[in-house]
Amino acid sequence: MIGWALRQLMIWGGVALVLFIVGTRLAPPSAPAPDPAAATPAPQSARGAVPNALVFRANPQGHVLVDASVNGAPVRFLVDTGATMVVLTLKDAAAVGFGRDDLVFNMRTSTANGVARAAPVRLREVRIDQLLISDVTAAVAENLNISLLGQSFLTRLDGYEMRDGVLTLSYW
Repeated sequence: MIGWALRQLMIWGGVALVLFIVGTRLAPPSAPAPDPAAATPAPQSARGAVPNALVFRANPQGHVLVDASVNGAPVRFLVDTGATMVVLTLKDAAAVGFGRDDLVFNMRTSTANGVARAAPVRLREVRIDQLLISDVTAAVAENLNISLLGQSFLTRLDGYEMRDGVLTLSYW
């Protein structure tokens, strides 16, 4: 009985080995590895369109400043990917149409300047060149020196990337 089992094991093991060798020789050659130096095609959406992009260079301090229009008024922003939302200075808020009497400072924010009170607001639109984002959640902070372009704007884009001192905003 043991002899029969060993003979069967040898026969089927041999058959498997022959099939493996024949199969590897008859298999079509595998596709060559992609060339990393080859150009990468532009990302496409389900519609087949290529996204638009805005490109900004960082200043010598490494900060990216963007001139925008908020509710039709000019505002200079510091792009801050660590800021939860767009935050306006009191001066920019007034230019955009939020008077001091219109603001309810019921939020607390932690900034580079320390803890400050902030008032939640809704921006009708934020425009940077041809890019327009409507109905943006924002706040007005009391101790801010420059307005911040934060995540409540950035997450509405298709994407953004900071590489080698260049910020690229991608949108459809």
